[in-house]
Amino acid sequence: MRSYFAAAIFLAASIAAAPAVPVYIAGWRYAPAAVTAEKDGGAPAVTEADKPADTGRNAYTGTPYKVLDAASGEIYEVSERDYVIGAVCAEMPASFGVEALKAQAVAAHTYAERQRIRERSSPTDELRGADFSNDTGKYQGFFTREQAEKFFGESFGESYSKVCAAVDAVLPYLMTSSGEPIIAAFHSMSTGRTESAENAWGTAVDYLVPVDSSFDKSAPKYQEEQRFSRESLEYALNEAFPGIVLGEDTADWVKVLETSDSGTVLRAQAGDREVSGSELRKALTLRSPCFTVRCEGEGTVFTTRGYGHGVGMSQYGANSMAAEGKTWREILEHYYTGCEIVKN
Repeated sequence: MRSYFAAAIFLAASIAAAPAVPVYIAGWRYAPAAVTAEKDGGAPAVTEADKPADTGRNAYTGTPYKVLDAASGEIYEVSERDYVIGAVCAEMPASFGVEALKAQAVAAHTYAERQRIRERSSPTDELRGADFSNDTGKYQGFFTREQAEKFFGESFGESYSKVCAAVDAVLPYLMTSSGEPIIAAFHSMSTGRTESAENAWGTAVDYLVPVDSSFDKSAPKYQEEQRFSRESLEYALNEAFPGIVLGEDTADWVKVLETSDSGTVLRAQAGDREVSGSELRKALTLRSPCFTVRCEGEGTVFTTRGYGHGVGMSQYGANSMAAEGKTWREILEHYYTGCEIVKN
C-alpha cells in the first residue's frame, strides 16, 4: 500500500483514504484507523496543570515495544513513551485540542498493549518476535522523531512539544474490559452516529456500539462525492469481484439494498453479486462505507458521509468534545461504552 517506513511521512494524508483491514477480534487485532495526519496551525501551550503529579517524562517508562521495520526486516526497540508519541503524531493532527490528543494517546497505547499481549500468546510468523510492524496497512501509524520532524516541518517544535505533553499526562493509563485491554478502534469522523463493530465487521463487541457524534456533521469534508466513468467503474468492479456480470445499463451496476441506523451500507447489489458496503468501499476506495449512489448520464456518483469505518472514537468528534471543555476521560467514556480506565 505504501513504501513503508520512510515514505509514511509523505503519504500520511493518503492513509485515510485506504479501506480498513478487516477486524480480527478473536486474535485481538482491529482495523487500523483512518489516519488524518495534517499540517497543523498554531497550537496552544500546555501548562503544568495538564499533567498529573505522578506522571512526566521519566515517571513512566514501561517495557519497550519491539517494532519490525517492514522495509529492512530489522527489529528494534522503542520505549512505550516514544511509541505512543509517534503513534499520536501519525494518527491525529497536532492542531487538535489537548484533551483530544490525550484521548488519542490512551487509545493508541491500549491498542499497542493489546497487540503485544496477542503476539506473546499467539505469535504471528511474519513479525518474527516483534510486537507489530511499521506497516500501516496492518497496524496503527507510527512516526519516529525524525519522521515527525519532516512531517511537521516548521511547526515541529510547537507540535511535537504539544503531543509529548499530552502523552506524558496520560501515559500510565489504558482502557480495559473484563481486565483486558480493549479493541481501541478509532476513525476520522462518523456520519453523526458511530457504528457498531457487529455492523462493520460482523462480530459484536459490548463496548463498540453506536453513540451520538453529531459534531462530525460539521467536520471538513464530511460529505464528499466520488465520480466514476462507465469504464473506470467497470474496471474497478471487475478487479474487486472477478467474474462479476454487469448489464448494459450502468444504473443497475450498483444499488444499495440495506443500511444500518448509523448509515453504513450493510447490503448492496454489485452486478449479479450481493456485497457489503465495506467490500464496495475497498473496491472503489471510498472514504466511508456510508454512501448513496446515483447515475449521471453514463457516469456514476457515490456520495459518502464521514471518513473511516465509523467504529469507536471519532477523532473529529473527540476534538469537538475537547473544544466544549470535556476531558480525555469523558471523551473515552463516551465513545467506548462501559470500559474502565486503569493505570497500567
